[in-house]
Amino acid sequence: MTGAELAKLSAETMWASDRASQGLGMDVVSVEPGKATLTMTVNETMTNGHGTAHGGFIFALADSAFAFACNSYGETTVAAHCSISYIRPGRLGDLLTAEAREVSRAGRSGIYDVRVSANGVTIAEFRGHSRSLGSSFIGTDGPQTNKPA
Repeated sequence: MTGAELAKLSAETMWASDRASQGLGMDVVSVEPGKATLTMTVNETMTNGHGTAHGGFIFALADSAFAFACNSYGETTVAAHCSISYIRPGRLGDLLTAEAREVSRAGRSGIYDVRVSANGVTIAEFRGHSRSLGSSFIGTDGPQTNKPA
């Protein structure tokens, strides 16, 4: 299996039971080894008291992109530490795009950067540190349902 095939299978397997990302209306746009792009539209329930996108939802999108990128090798990998810097507000109706890319992967540890943008303008920068648990989450039968495009 090529790296691209493994990344696709990993994304399909994760997506099948990722109720959080599905419930927030996220879409998996693309996944490659060490990379992932997800989108989400800001709806009314995602806005705060200032009428802008609540930071927790922006973080959730970035975290999901991070998860798909660091799990693209088929190894069960979890977040060890994450941080985010908010640069500009997201707005109601914005299509947010989170682009995750691997910065470093050595042994069981990885570092990933995620750029979150709206209309091509960066609104947040996220950095995630990952830790592989040393096992695969892909069953011999592959994913069962809810495959991303």
